[in-house]
Amino acid sequence: NYPATTNYNSTKLLSLILASQRTAPSRPTPLIAATTMNVAGPIRSRPVPLSDGKKRGYGSADNRTDAVDVDMYLDVPSFELSLDDFEEYALARLKVLRKIEEMKTRNLSAEIFRTQLDTSIKTNLTISASPTDSKKIDPIATQKTDIASHFILRASYCRTEDLRRWFLAQECRLFRHRLESVATKSHGGSNDGLREFLARNDFDLDRVSRGEKDRLREMLMSVPGGPNPVEFQGTEYYKVPFVQALELVAKRECFVEKGCAYVPLVRIVSIVAAKFRVSLSKSLALAAGVFGQVAHDETARIGPLLKSMNSQYTGPGVATAVVGADGEEALTAATVDAMAEQSMPLCMQQLHTGLKRDHKLKHQGRLQYGLFVKGAGMSLEEHNLFFQREFTRIMTGEQFNKQYSYSIRHMHGKEGKRASYTPYNCTKIVLGNPPQSGVEHHGCPYKHYDDSNLSALLGKLKIGNATDRDTIMSLKKDGNPQLACAKHFEVMHPAATSVDGVNLDGVGNHPNAWFSASVQFHNSKSGGNGTTNMDVVKSEGVV
Repeated sequence: NYPATTNYNSTKLLSLILASQRTAPSRPTPLIAATTMNVAGPIRSRPVPLSDGKKRGYGSADNRTDAVDVDMYLDVPSFELSLDDFEEYALARLKVLRKIEEMKTRNLSAEIFRTQLDTSIKTNLTISASPTDSKKIDPIATQKTDIASHFILRASYCRTEDLRRWFLAQECRLFRHRLESVATKSHGGSNDGLREFLARNDFDLDRVSRGEKDRLREMLMSVPGGPNPVEFQGTEYYKVPFVQALELVAKRECFVEKGCAYVPLVRIVSIVAAKFRVSLSKSLALAAGVFGQVAHDETARIGPLLKSMNSQYTGPGVATAVVGADGEEALTAATVDAMAEQSMPLCMQQLHTGLKRDHKLKHQGRLQYGLFVKGAGMSLEEHNLFFQREFTRIMTGEQFNKQYSYSIRHMHGKEGKRASYTPYNCTKIVLGNPPQSGVEHHGCPYKHYDDSNLSALLGKLKIGNATDRDTIMSLKKDGNPQLACAKHFEVMHPAATSVDGVNLDGVGNHPNAWFSASVQFHNSKSGGNGTTNMDVVKSEGVV
């Protein structure tokens, strides 16, 4: 048993997994299980291509430019981390990636998307140089956090096809956002960050000569969105095989001649992003092949942390109860029935309906629903009262206390190792074991229900109109359960984005965020004058 802050200069888990694309790893030493990520190598100021086998370093703060904010993550970094930092860095990046996924589900405009993503990056991945001045950035610490967090999550998310697909999609969006920011700043000519980035990463692009550019002037200027006659003279063009610019070709944003695409510097982003995607996808696949072998010896420390990373809760603090318009806790044994109908996502509505119908839930259902109501602010006493009220319809109070009260106290950190467990997020629910039809009620309806049953359920619950339901079903059939859930929220809470006091962060990514946003929406709509389902329940004194 090693202390969590001890560092060891031995070959570490991430070194083996993430360097696997170069050579097959040797068997890890027992010291891997100790504590830290050590990916040893000399510090240097310029990254090199993947093929040369050298290590990764960091530039100094003095010569740092915007291009340094963008990394291809081709080389394993060189530093050690304590277990606390290991987890903190990974969760910080996970918040950013989940924010990207959430914003995609909300179909935000490009400008709002960029603004909110910049804010998330600044909040989670930017390190201040001074605790009293948040505007002063520590570039070295920020770059270290960014690179370390990427490699940690890469190791964690390489294990299954679903995890790899999710990680690849979000990382590519983050990379493209950063590179587009550099390109935008470079476009004015005041900062040559994009050109520097291409040079740092050894992109071998064939620059179009002035003579060839003049020969093709008319064709190049006819490309939609191209430079005007004044800008054309100062615009650099590069010639690449058209298969490397398929996205630009599809959008008619480049000129093609004799199998080559002529691309202005500012649009090179598309080509670089495509190469980043291919490189990362290959690395994830190769890492997956050795994860089991390497992580087998990590059962004591890092291995379990990596395996559970994708299920970590990164949403709002669950200790804060959701409150109603009157300032009182919204979710109690007296109000839960009304709140299930009004504000719970479909997965929790189905668990609640199953509990009311069968007066019991199977183990997975009790965990999923129990942690949800706990995270929504239901106290231990109210939680126990609610479940006891339902379960004792088919058993005695003594049986309930013997068989189920302990597990409820355990969820709230009052028994066992006294850990307060967090609610399941959408990823964990979607990737979890599917429920047995007619017996179990856990899982995600948009993932685990067949099309006919889900369509009938949406119609029965009167979720929007026929067009809305068709849209939701289309998203479900396309394999996007979280997008379908987000659309469900949008349909049931029209114009929620324009309602003051409604926090939509996490809607489509976490059931508790869905519930919290719904309660806020109805509180704002009531304005203190109208009534919600919860108000009616309280006024009638229903228990």
